[in-house]
Amino acid sequence: MTWELLIGLTAFAFASSITPGPNNMMLMASGANYGFARTVPHMLGVGIGFTAMIVLVGAGVIGLFEALPVTRTILTVLSLAYLLWLAWKVATAVAPEAKGAAGRPLNFWQAAAFQWVNVKAWSMALYAITAFAPDRTGLAILIVAAVFGAINLPCVSIWTLIGREISRFLGTPGRLRAFNWSMAALLLGSTLPFLAS
Repeated sequence: MTWELLIGLTAFAFASSITPGPNNMMLMASGANYGFARTVPHMLGVGIGFTAMIVLVGAGVIGLFEALPVTRTILTVLSLAYLLWLAWKVATAVAPEAKGAAGRPLNFWQAAAFQWVNVKAWSMALYAITAFAPDRTGLAILIVAAVFGAINLPCVSIWTLIGREISRFLGTPGRLRAFNWSMAALLLGSTLPFLAS
């Protein structure tokens, strides 16, 4: 991989990881509702899960989309259904200190598995492999995955920190409820550009 290609990959990894999307919206809501420390497994699940996804997409999953284009439509429908359910969970989350509250942030495995139904993650992974590892050699795929692995976790951590800081202003149930419903709407809205592409 040339230096120019590596710089382009780094810029793409940063831009796509730091911009709003389903992962970042959910992490901000989790940071606001549960705090930074309790959201760490969720953040690690996103970072490690997406890195593993890039490796698997490069190693052969992308070929499935090329051979059977209908699989992409099926994935989109499943992703949308799961995102609707997640948006409902975000909208109806309650503060952990609320009496009898049973809410909890996503754990590592849930967050890692979510990458496989996250339309933005699919778009990012498919573009990253086709643009920066077009020959799909093992080394090129690993470089793409490593760059994303190094950049993604700090980016998603920023969104969790933003959520934690916002929580200072959400001291009443009404404000928290309004925030959670707003995050649910943004979660759904963040998928529209990727569903349309």
